[in-house]
Amino acid sequence: PSSAYEAKGLMKTAIRDDNPVVIFEDKLMYNDKAPVPEEEFLIPFGEADIKREGNDITLIGTSSMVQVCEKAAEILASEGISAEVIDPRTIVPLDEETLLKSARKTSRVIVVDEGHQSFGVTGEIASRINEKAFYHLDAPVLRMGAMDVPIPFTPALEDLTVPTPAGVAENARKLIRGEMIHAA
Repeated sequence: PSSAYEAKGLMKTAIRDDNPVVIFEDKLMYNDKAPVPEEEFLIPFGEADIKREGNDITLIGTSSMVQVCEKAAEILASEGISAEVIDPRTIVPLDEETLLKSARKTSRVIVVDEGHQSFGVTGEIASRINEKAFYHLDAPVLRMGAMDVPIPFTPALEDLTVPTPAGVAENARKLIRGEMIHAA
C-alpha cells in the first residue's frame, strides 16, 4: 500500500478474498500518519490508481515510491514537464491496461520500487511494458530500485541506497532529453 487509505481499503479486500493474499509493508512508511475514513470501503485488486495526469513521462511507483514519484512530478512540473504518476496498487493481479495506456500516451516510463532493483517488481513491470508497448516508446523503460546492497539503518545512508524524488526527476529529465541512462 502507498498510503494509510490504500492500506485499509486493500486490507479489507484481502480479508474478504477467498484466496491467499500477501501484503508487503514498506518500513519507510511506518511513521506516516494520515486520516482514513471510518466508513466501510474496499479497493479492488487489479485496479491501478492514476495519482496525477501527465503527458511527457509516466512514473510508476509501488508503496512508498508512489510518494517519491509524486514529489518528483512536482519538481518536474515546476520545470514545465508533465509527469503522469501511477500506483499499480497490486502486482498480482497487475492492471496492465492502465500502465500500457499511459506508456503509449507519454512514450517514456520510469518504474520505481523500494526493493532491490535486481530481480524485483520493477523488472517485471518494465518487461511487460517493453513487450506490449514497445513501438510506442521513445526510450527504454527505466527501472529504479534500491541498490543491491543491504539497506543501511541510518537515514543518511539509507537515502543513498533507495530512489529519491530528486533522483527520479533527474532521470526523467535525461529520458526526455534522449540521454542514455545506465542503471546502477
